[in-house]
Amino acid sequence: LSRSEPVFRAAVDRCAEILAGQVDFDVRALLLDERGDPRALAHTAVAQPALFTLSYALAQLWESRGVVPRAMLGHSIGEWVAACLAEVFTLEEALRLVTVRARAMAAQPVGAMLAVGLAEAETRALLGAALDIAALNAPTQTVVAGAETAFAQLEATLTARGVAATRLQTSHAYHSAMMEPAARALAEAFRGVPR
Repeated sequence: LSRSEPVFRAAVDRCAEILAGQVDFDVRALLLDERGDPRALAHTAVAQPALFTLSYALAQLWESRGVVPRAMLGHSIGEWVAACLAEVFTLEEALRLVTVRARAMAAQPVGAMLAVGLAEAETRALLGAALDIAALNAPTQTVVAGAETAFAQLEATLTARGVAATRLQTSHAYHSAMMEPAARALAEAFRGVPR
């Protein structure tokens, strides 16, 4: 897309220019340079601004082709892109807040996430105090997050019942109680941001 779509490339460039004073990497090198190290994207503080940039650039490309949404929604970073496109935040503020969010989340203790092939109520009944429901992806697809050490019993129970469960490739327990300190840091960053 970066080679063949000037609108996409311009949007990535714009995000990279805004991010330049906030992060210690060039998002273009991660997204557009085939020689880049994809392992860098395993780090939350890098992945979230990069994912925002990619999603925003794709949205700009669609809009340039006449696809303009009447309503939007998103999950996690997708919510931030939707809010930016809906002009809740400027692109500059959205990228600043995403960067604050990413750093705050990366600063939390490591954790794990598990996609479970059960409905929310069935999954919730199996959770101990150290695990949370992180997402409901479908009526019978729940994501659990929490401390790595808390998953052994849940995984053993699921295996014994023949329930499909897959570890997600994440470094942290996103959308869980383990992220509460990050939520406080983000709330502080929101003070004074016009919406």
